[in-house]
Amino acid sequence: MDERTATVNIGGQEYEMLLTTRATKEIAGRYGGLENLGDQLMKSENFEMALDEIVWLITLLCNQPILVHNLKNPDDKKPELAAEEVELLTSPLELASYKDAIMEAMYKGTKRNIESEDTSKNVQVG
Repeated sequence: MDERTATVNIGGQEYEMLLTTRATKEIAGRYGGLENLGDQLMKSENFEMALDEIVWLITLLCNQPILVHNLKNPDDKKPELAAEEVELLTSPLELASYKDAIMEAMYKGTKRNIESEDTSKNVQVG
């Protein structure tokens, strides 16, 4: 598993979720940016709309590793996950539990590795 992914089980099959630049652009186009995602999901006018948005997001994030695989392996393409499959193979309770995996994938996709440089600013004098 990639260090940038989170894993969910959909219909007995493990799927990795990955936040790519492409997914970020699609989320930004739909919600105005990653920072607005949580607010928009919570403000959905009704339960059906909220479920549609969560299914869309799960499908988007689960398809990113598949698209990367297909790009790197044109002779061994995997089928993309469809929103209809996510709807049929999950329950609303499971969708709610996927929130942690979604947040993990988002966090891993946006985290920055900060390394401090060893500088001689704090060298003891005398």
